[in-house]
Amino acid sequence: MSSLAEHEQRLLDAANEARTRAYAPYSGYLVGAAVETSDGQVFTGANVENSAFPQTICAERVAIVKAVSEGARELRRVAVVSEGGGRPCGGCRSVMAEFGCPDTEVLMSDLGGTVRRATLGELLPDSFEMRRSKKVEG
Repeated sequence: MSSLAEHEQRLLDAANEARTRAYAPYSGYLVGAAVETSDGQVFTGANVENSAFPQTICAERVAIVKAVSEGARELRRVAVVSEGGGRPCGGCRSVMAEFGCPDTEVLMSDLGGTVRRATLGELLPDSFEMRRSKKVEG
């Protein structure tokens, strides 16, 4: 387990708290996420399952959608907590790429506190969204 900075631990704690609100009656796999935006705001999310499985939404996307709906457009850091410390799915990685950059830090923790780190660029190399300039506004 790597040493965590205070801001990283706070983000992981927020993700873990969000996990307690997950709705996962089909899989039983509870996931919590927290995203930190470029201005330091934190938004959380939990996975929400549905019997029509394509309508299920991952915790990471819930947190990102909440951030975007409040006006945030740039992610600084993402934390995900789940039983096995799993990595974000491909769909979540793509949504992260829309609002992140290759250096966006992703923290993935299991319930025992073992944390793995990766950059978004490592999780989703050669993403079209991350290659375009975030500074250019139309």
